Amino acid sequence: MSKRPKIGVLFSRVRVEEKWIFAVLEQRGIDYDRLDDRKITFDLSNPKPWLQYDAVLERSISYARGLYATRILNAWGIPTVNTAVVAEVCGNKLATVTALAHANVPQPRTMVAYTSASALQAIEEMGYPVVLKPMVGSWGRLLAKINDRDAAEAVLEHKAVLGSYEHSIFYIQDYIDKPDRDIRVLVVDDKPITAIYRHSPHWITNTARGGEGEICPLTPNLIQICRDAASAVGGGLLAIDIIED
Repeated sequence: MSKRPKIGVLFSRVRVEEKWIFAVLEQRGIDYDRLDDRKITFDLSNPKPWLQYDAVLERSISYARGLYATRILNAWGIPTVNTAVVAEVCGNKLATVTALAHANVPQPRTMVAYTSASALQAIEEMGYPVVLKPMVGSWGRLLAKINDRDAAEAVLEHKAVLGSYEHSIFYIQDYIDKPDRDIRVLVVDDKPITAIYRHSPHWITNTARGGEGEICPLTPNLIQICRDAASAVGGGLLAIDIIED
C-alpha cells in the first residue's frame, strides 16, 4: 500500500486565504499540518521531524521567515511552494528587475545608487517624477513619488538619517502615468489562471492600501507577458503586477 501524501502549511496568521486553503485540503481529504512560524524551530543537524512532509506550502507574512524556512527545507530535499530560489528573486526588487531585464521582459526604467549624492544624480538624469522604493517590502509600503528636486533632497536626507540597511540602497524607477488602475495576474508555473484590475484614485493601487478589485480578461498579450515574467523568475505560484502606459 502506497504512503498517503502529507503536506505542511507554513503560516504566520490564519487569514481569510489560509482558511480557504485549510477548507479545501480538508474537503479533498488531504493529510496536512498547520505550521505556525511563530512556534516552529529547525534543528539544522536533525531533519527527521520534517521528512514526514512530501511538500510544504509557504504562507509566512514575513519575507525573511519564509525565505529561510524554504531554504532549510529545500536543503533537506523537501519540495516547497515556492522554492527558496524563487522566493529570494521575487522578494528582492533588485533581483526581480535583474531577472526580468535578462529575459527582456518590458518594465519601467530602473536605476540603483548607494549614496544620497549619486541617487540625486540618477533621479535628475531620469527626470521627474520618479518613484523611490525599498529593496525589500510589500503592500505598497515606504513608496515615495518624487515630483521635483526639493522633494528628492528631502526624501534622500530622511533615508540617510534613518540609517538602516534598507534605506542605504536607493532603488529608483520611472513613474508611469497609468490609468487609475493596474493589473494583478495569478500565475501557476507558466499558466496565468486569473487576473484583476486594482482600481484606486491614488497612484498606489495595492488592495492593502484601499484599492478595489475587478475581474480583468486574460488577453493573449497579457498571457504572454506573464509567461515571460514567470519564466524569468523561476516559475512557481506567482502574483505578477502589470501596468498600462
